[in-house]
Order: sequence, then structure tokens, then C-alpha cells
Amino acid sequence: MEQTATVRSAGKMKFIIGGLLIIAAVVYLILSSAQANAQYFMTIDELTAKGADVQGRDLRVSGAVIGDTIQYDPQSLTLSFVVANIPGDNKEIEQAGGLAEVLHQAVTDPSRSKMDVVYNGPKPDLLRNEAQAIMTGKIGEDGKFYADELLLKCPTRYEEAVPEQAGT
Repeated sequence: MEQTATVRSAGKMKFIIGGLLIIAAVVYLILSSAQANAQYFMTIDELTAKGADVQGRDLRVSGAVIGDTIQYDPQSLTLSFVVANIPGDNKEIEQAGGLAEVLHQAVTDPSRSKMDVVYNGPKPDLLRNEAQAIMTGKIGEDGKFYADELLLKCPTRYEEAVPEQAGT
């Protein structure tokens, strides 16, 4: 009887140790994945202030697209444009009259900080004047932002659609 109890407790101990190892592995994978995906989210002013400290690092930046700077080469799929600084704080955006107003002010204010962006890929349909560009990529030695990912928000497009949807 003592031998059977010892075998059972040894089996339970192996099960507990195995379970703890699995839990530790899952926690490790979650933490390492979160650290790998962690990126700075900066405004253009913050990026400019950091200077060479952020060069070559993975970054996430947001800005207002200045429409007349958009250039696209369909042969090489190279897209370039300039973005103007917009606030990174949602409360500040709301106080300024909402995202559409903030984007409009950023594009029309010649004193705003600006940054050149280069992206290789198909030209997005939402790329237009006063769209919000959310870009992931790196600052090159030439000071340009080389985007790997490009997400665009066009708040005026959605604001115009709301009354039509509400009326139906």
C-alpha cells in the first residue's frame, strides 16, 4: 500500500511539474511576442525632437497627408508624400474640434512640422489630402520615413456617410 501511494504522489508531482512548465512556456511566448510588437507611437514633433536616437528603430508615426505632395510611380510601386504633425492625444484632438478639423488645420498651417514618407506598394484608395496616415517603419539616414505599413483614415468620408445612413 505504501508503494502505491508513493507511485501515485510521484505521478501527481510529474503532472504538476508538467503543467507548470506548460504555463511558464505560454507566459514566456506572450511576453516575448508583446515585446517584439511593442513600437513607439510618436507624433512628428516628438520624432524630430528625438533626432538620431530613433534612426533605424521600428517606429509608428501618425500625421496628416498633404495632398499636393503625393507622387506615385506605378512601375516601381513607389509612393512618396509629406505628412504634417498632428497631436497624439485624443483629448487634445477633441478639444480642437475633432479629427477632421485637426487634419485640416495641420495641412493648411505652414508652420507645422513635416516629414517626407516613402512607401513601396500599391497606392491606397484612401490616400488623399487631409487623410490621417498611420505608418510603421524606420527613419532613413536621409531623414525620410520609410514605411513598411501604411494605414489611412479619411474622417470626412465617414462623416458625410453618417447622415445618409441615419436617414434610411
